[in-house]
Amino acid sequence: MKIVIYTRVSTNFQEYERQVNDLTSFATKQGYEVVNTFSEKISGAKKNEERKELSAMIQFCLDNEIDKVLISELSRLGRNTLEVLKAVELLNDNKISLYILNLGIETLNTNKEVSISSKLMITMLAEFASMERIQIRQRMKSGYENHIAAGKKVGRNKGSVKSDDALKVEHKDIIKYLKQGLSLNNIMKITGKSKPTIIKMKKLIKTN
Repeated sequence: MKIVIYTRVSTNFQEYERQVNDLTSFATKQGYEVVNTFSEKISGAKKNEERKELSAMIQFCLDNEIDKVLISELSRLGRNTLEVLKAVELLNDNKISLYILNLGIETLNTNKEVSISSKLMITMLAEFASMERIQIRQRMKSGYENHIAAGKKVGRNKGSVKSDDALKVEHKDIIKYLKQGLSLNNIMKITGKSKPTIIKMKKLIKTN
């Protein structure tokens, strides 16, 4: 069986190697032939045509008689319900099944027919992912507005050089959001701290 792996992360701070490794390991255990792997760093909220690797993956599958596409979780395909369903339908119309590793489900059955139960679940999960994205944006906006309303300064304070441990304590909020994979701009809005400070903390947690 010829399969293709697709992975995605939202920001340049995140890596997709774990997704690739997990999916490759699964494919090997199943005896699948991994023909190609497509990975990209881009927001899942983007339209499909704006996502170079997603578009390339779909076209590759259509041109090379691929049987199945493997993804680690549905949100990797996208966080826009309409765009996710468009991609799934395009694959299914061409008898290409989509397998979602963390759920253990796929869109086509052994007869290459659409699985109704999987279709319903994917539709619901895609909508949940879309709602989650909206909630994250609302929380970030609210956090920034509350920070300003409280009269707190936007940007870092100049001062003496501090130890790594002291910096970690002072900027534990930055560390938390970095580990969640938020972008520099979003962390700036939430915390009110400067980009150089955030970059400094990113380098600090990488070297410790």
